[in-house]
Amino acid sequence: MNMTTITLSRLFVAISMATLVGCGGGAETESNFTKVDPTEPVSDWQMVWSDEFDSSNIDAAKWNYEINCAGGGNNEKQCYTDSSENAFLSDGMLNIVALPAEEGADLPYTSARLTTQYKADFKYGRFEMRAKLPSGQGSWPAFWMMPTDSVYGEWPRSGEIDILEAVNLKVANEDGSLESNVHGTLHYGREWPNNAHTGKAFEFPQDMNPADDFHTYAVEWQEGEIRWYVDNELYATQRQSEVRYNSKGEAVGLKHRGWFAEYYEQGSGELVTHWDSAPFDQDFFIILNLAVGGDWPENVNNLGVDAGAFTEGQTYTIDYVRVYECASNPDTGKGCETVRPGYDSLDDALVEGAAPVPTPPSDGVAKNLDIFNGSLDANWIAWDCCGGTTPEIIADPDKGEVVKFNINDNNGTVLGFSTRGGHLPEGFSGTSSPFDASPLLELNGRLTFDMKVVTPPAAGTPWLFKAEAGDGNPSTGEIALNESMEGVDPVTGQWQTYTFPLSILQEKGLDLSAIDVLMMFPAWGAGEGAEYLITNVTIEGDVVSSELTIFTDEQNLDWPMWDCCGGSTPVEAMDDEAHGLTAEFSIGAEPTVMGFNTRTSAGGGGKAFDATSILSSGVFSFDLKVISSPSSPDATWMMKIESNDSDTALELPLTDVGDAPVLGEWQTYSYSLTDLAGAGLDVSAIDVVMIYPAWGTGEGAVYRVDNVKIYDPAAMPTGSDLVLFKDSTPEQWSIWDCCGGSKPTEEADDSDHGTVAQFMIGSEPTVMGFLADDEVSFDASHLLADGVVKFDMKVVSAPSNPDSQWLFKIESTLDDNFAEFPLTASNEGQDVLVGQWQTFTFNVQDLYDAGLDISAINVVMVFPAWGTGNGAVYRIDNAIIGQQ
Repeated sequence: MNMTTITLSRLFVAISMATLVGCGGGAETESNFTKVDPTEPVSDWQMVWSDEFDSSNIDAAKWNYEINCAGGGNNEKQCYTDSSENAFLSDGMLNIVALPAEEGADLPYTSARLTTQYKADFKYGRFEMRAKLPSGQGSWPAFWMMPTDSVYGEWPRSGEIDILEAVNLKVANEDGSLESNVHGTLHYGREWPNNAHTGKAFEFPQDMNPADDFHTYAVEWQEGEIRWYVDNELYATQRQSEVRYNSKGEAVGLKHRGWFAEYYEQGSGELVTHWDSAPFDQDFFIILNLAVGGDWPENVNNLGVDAGAFTEGQTYTIDYVRVYECASNPDTGKGCETVRPGYDSLDDALVEGAAPVPTPPSDGVAKNLDIFNGSLDANWIAWDCCGGTTPEIIADPDKGEVVKFNINDNNGTVLGFSTRGGHLPEGFSGTSSPFDASPLLELNGRLTFDMKVVTPPAAGTPWLFKAEAGDGNPSTGEIALNESMEGVDPVTGQWQTYTFPLSILQEKGLDLSAIDVLMMFPAWGAGEGAEYLITNVTIEGDVVSSELTIFTDEQNLDWPMWDCCGGSTPVEAMDDEAHGLTAEFSIGAEPTVMGFNTRTSAGGGGKAFDATSILSSGVFSFDLKVISSPSSPDATWMMKIESNDSDTALELPLTDVGDAPVLGEWQTYSYSLTDLAGAGLDVSAIDVVMIYPAWGTGEGAVYRVDNVKIYDPAAMPTGSDLVLFKDSTPEQWSIWDCCGGSKPTEEADDSDHGTVAQFMIGSEPTVMGFLADDEVSFDASHLLADGVVKFDMKVVSAPSNPDSQWLFKIESTLDDNFAEFPLTASNEGQDVLVGQWQTFTFNVQDLYDAGLDISAINVVMVFPAWGTGNGAVYRIDNAIIGQQ
């Protein structure tokens, strides 16, 4: 490319950018990478800029010299100069030479760093160099790119593309092999020190070393994707992240975890995370340099800098640098991909990035979490980051079961508790379940634990606490234990409690909506010999339950059945199939009232219920069936509810909210909490509820009560289970044959299952299951942590095809969104048998991880694989999406 073209292109970009000021950026960009055939040759690369280094002097129209002793930001040991001893052309090659500096110089070495900034700047293309690299402990050659104008902020927010780096080539490793790796890396993300970098190494075979001969090093950079090559062999691919959205348009995860950007939006000034092509969507310039020493080379291989390797200088020899443009689409760089099978596979060349995972929206329900309280939460582990120990649960005479942590050496580790996927061991039965503590923030939310130091580390070692919310997301940073609310340091041999308000953790940078790691530890590298015990690890707030179930199928032991004054003992009695076990009351000659009582004086658990949080839409509701009527024909059926040990009470006839009870019929009665409060009831401490014939008129009455609850009906759908089939399908769902033309039926089975759904497959290929009506779906988001899809199945007749595989498939309302598994992949892991009822269970978390949008499930299918089901007859019962 001639320089006039470069200048005009940059002017056009500057004008274009000026027209965008104030528009901000979009955080919800989805990638749509052009599909390419890795077997097809590509011929659309056109060279637009190069330096073949075949003149007598370095071309000042193409290259700038950097002149400084700044150490490259990496504590490097060279000053960069414009001396012809450090950079010169010879025999058609550019030579960058690192030399010992003169005695008394600022740094012990000199070298050169050349850039093309404002002389040749590029967005997208193929960038290629042919070079022979220097060797020796401390050598660090690089061919890389930096943003021309840092549009997104200072390093690394505006990105860095390392096409080639190598350190300490030909230095002997512990196994006797010679260092022969070259590296391709991206830098991006948050400001230092929370910056991110991801990349991959290419290792030359031991009979070949990049310091012995010339090789080509290149990247192909297009919108949303960058690929790395050595001698035209693709060895690494990195991509922008792809966000997963649910049916409501909410970001709930990542389809692919790649790079990301975080920068301040123009106009609003808000710091926003972007999962799009930024920061690698702006102009970058080329850099060639040879560093000596620094944080990377001095801390690997033989450590430090080998002065002997630089006595005569180390030379980085470059044959050419060439830049190609993709003629198919210069604006995006797409259409010229030089790829191979596996270039886009995480098992091969594709590199996983460090983008933070978008946190699924909070369900807004405040709940506490006991991570360890005598036993571990099913989805959390006790964890040693880096020390190689296995924390164990032991018995303590004061606290019972506790977790014991040990630090055996001084190499550095942190210990604590984790539910992060990358930390969970193979075969772990739980699932990664980050905890949403954000609803606790306004409820005096806090994180607390008890700790006892058995054996201390070295004297003066600080004890620290740290909490994280997702790999790559900001953490609290390290907080001294004496900054807790208790403000105390650990004392050897004593149990001590440490409490950290969630508000403080949030101020320190923690995302409360996805807490997945908690650490308690002596300062890194100073904990050798420490042994300590931890228990009562809890994230909690002053949570008030929004629902009270007093009796449904069994009595709530905190709210036992109760006869005030008649001397009887209410009993549990079986009723019809719809109600099952119920509470039965019988009234004799003594006047009395009956119901449910939580007061300790009546044998209850003392669990008065505060209904304040659901006052606006909550109800007190129960079902009643009269078995025998009172002998008095004038008896009026009443409901009475009391609060705070009878400070307030309210008695109302059932006919205020429904018809009078009818002998032998179940009837439902619901009282609005707003109406009860308006009539004088204090709903903050409800402790007795009663249903009875009016005092003195009830003799002879026998009646049953069920489904006694105080709850908010409006809140139930998002927190409830979905029973797909139990004797029948629910309203707005049906049993369904996709394509075979049959009509699934309801059939009677054995006494344990009763009415079941039956499916029959004929000669037409089909799938079968349960289908929601149009515009109907089920939101299972609240079940992500511990929900399942579960069903019983009995194969009456097997498919005629002996190779047929039984499958489970579940879909959402989003286009082409589903998860599919063989039934053998269920939690039970069993084969399908003929003539036997079997249970199959799939975790909602596994369905989500497989890509299902769990916020809008509308089809659930169980079937023999497509086209193999002819002759199959099978039955399904007890199909549910709900809690385990």
